[in-house]
Amino acid sequence: MKKEVIGDATLYLGDCLEILPTLEKVDAVITDPPYEKEAHTKNRRTLSVGGVSHREVINEALPFDEIDDQDRRFVSNLCQQITSGWGLYFCQAEAVYLWREALQDNGAKWRRSMVWIKPDGMPQFTGDRPGMGYESIATVWHGEGKSAWNGGGKHGVYRFTKHDPDNGHGGGRNGHPTQKPQDLMSQLVTDFTDKNQLVLDPFMGSGSAGVACMNLGRKFIGIEIEPKYFDIACERIEQAQKQGRLFE
Repeated sequence: MKKEVIGDATLYLGDCLEILPTLEKVDAVITDPPYEKEAHTKNRRTLSVGGVSHREVINEALPFDEIDDQDRRFVSNLCQQITSGWGLYFCQAEAVYLWREALQDNGAKWRRSMVWIKPDGMPQFTGDRPGMGYESIATVWHGEGKSAWNGGGKHGVYRFTKHDPDNGHGGGRNGHPTQKPQDLMSQLVTDFTDKNQLVLDPFMGSGSAGVACMNLGRKFIGIEIEPKYFDIACERIEQAQKQGRLFE
């Protein structure tokens, strides 16, 4: 295990199943766990090397293992034990009920299946079925008492393009194959946490949740098992810290 402290962010390189039991209480969990087996096909749509906006289908599976029910339940249990507020878990629509069962069985209170709509999502190239233009977010309350958020009466529907200007598919390759747009992560952090609260991401990837927390005055704990993505997350979060200090 490796630990890096960058300002208000504490980042761990290692397995979240081993690190989560060592953590103190956090205020919220916002995370994008590995997809289920059905999403690990070899045909994926990605930005081509030769152009900014052109995408191509490549014969390459996701470079990480799918999540299974045992790990899903283990993570749900550990997050329930240490979280006093919201838990947001990105997942496939087909897996919402699996996350709901795992989280509820470990004591979390189910609140909503939210969606992230991708206006620039790729079409279904086979033409034999509708394309998938959204991802689901299993949303629970880990804390005691009544849940509360900063979104008022608005819907749990988030419409953001897959890329941010000059970042990811808008200007180059993402740092992680399932990296979420920064605008989306910033809105989720704004809606479900308050300033100075501590946010946990057990599957940190390239650190988008952490960057959002640094930009919005939250504290952050991130865990990533792959050294390549851990290093990218450290660099991005450190840069966000520097930009924040410069702005101040």
